[in-house]
Amino acid sequence: MDVSPSPIVVTGDQKVTATFSFSTKGAGKAELQLKAPGDVSVGTPVDLTPASHGLWTRWTGKKTFDAKSEGRWSFLAIAHDGEGGEKSTSGTFGVEVKKAADTRIADFGAHPDLVAKGDRISVSGRLQVERGGWDGYGGQRVTITFREKGTDAYRHITTVDTSRSGWFSTKVTVEATGWWRAEFGGNADAKGSVSDTDRVDVRARSRDSRIVGFGAYPEPVDKGDRINFRGTLQAEGSHGWDGLSGERVAILFRADGSGHWERVTGDWTGRDGRFWAHATARTSGWWRAVFEGTRGVDGSSSHSDWVRVVEPTPPPKDKSRLIKFNAYPEPVKYGKYLRFRGALLVDGGGYEAKVALYFKPKGSTKWQYVKTTRSTGSGKLYTKVKAYKSGYWKFAFGGDEDTYGSQSGRDYVRVKR
Repeated sequence: MDVSPSPIVVTGDQKVTATFSFSTKGAGKAELQLKAPGDVSVGTPVDLTPASHGLWTRWTGKKTFDAKSEGRWSFLAIAHDGEGGEKSTSGTFGVEVKKAADTRIADFGAHPDLVAKGDRISVSGRLQVERGGWDGYGGQRVTITFREKGTDAYRHITTVDTSRSGWFSTKVTVEATGWWRAEFGGNADAKGSVSDTDRVDVRARSRDSRIVGFGAYPEPVDKGDRINFRGTLQAEGSHGWDGLSGERVAILFRADGSGHWERVTGDWTGRDGRFWAHATARTSGWWRAVFEGTRGVDGSSSHSDWVRVVEPTPPPKDKSRLIKFNAYPEPVKYGKYLRFRGALLVDGGGYEAKVALYFKPKGSTKWQYVKTTRSTGSGKLYTKVKAYKSGYWKFAFGGDEDTYGSQSGRDYVRVKR
């Protein structure tokens, strides 16, 4: 008697159909009876199908076993020769029932969560089997399914095989908003399982944008002067590139030697997408315009435009002269007032400005600041101080943004006790 498969192994809720076969010679009829474990009654007959091979006949029968069939079964095979004689053989075979292992799909995800129609996303997870702990279940086929928003049924999208450690990952194209999940159908040793679902939202594909005609001018520009910017923001339409109005365009700057872009100014685009802006020139570097995007339109950036900033050439200054300086009386008594006169001229005319009085004591090499006075509109100077030491006196004009400085002649005054 041949039993296939042998042993008969039933896993979980599965059913296994076994094939029983034996051969007879010269027999015109055969019987096969099977008896379940512990059954003392007459065996259950199995339908046999004969197949002749010359003098021999091969008899084949089938029976299905499930989890309740566990144990040692008995069989009895009888061959009838057609003349009232018969031959029989008996024996046993085993039916083994194994528990199907539990499985699960962990860490399932579909990402990114928001994409444009036609984009590809990644779906991944890990198939695990319970064998005294959750282990990765390698070499198994997992089905990726999808349920579109507004429908009830999941449909097959693709399949992917798990790695040795149970991980799987694949790329799929997304056409609609909905829920993704992974399904494992099970096998002879393990039960099937289904992952959690993960939703991916699909938006209409955004239009491209671009910034054309961007420029920063003048170049070069004096430090502290105004630098101007202009350009046009456009979005791709059904008939080409159209001006995009009512959008904010930022102007960014990166100084020479720096890797950092900083926002300086910006402008809102007009009806035709044009924008204008200006800023104060501080140092040489790169300028560019940036549009961050809006609903349905992707952001973009212009090319960079380098502008050299130079120190402005100072305007020519006028020369000044301190004339007619006089310190009096001379000599002067100790502690009495010493008076000073003079005139400040610029281009031959009187000039109103602050003028300092300096003193260098007799025997010293260092001039000492004493006080400040102011010339009149006609350039005349007058002041007084108390005298305590003999020495030299002078006026000094430090100059200003329009005029170079100058010094008067010096005048020696003796102080007597």
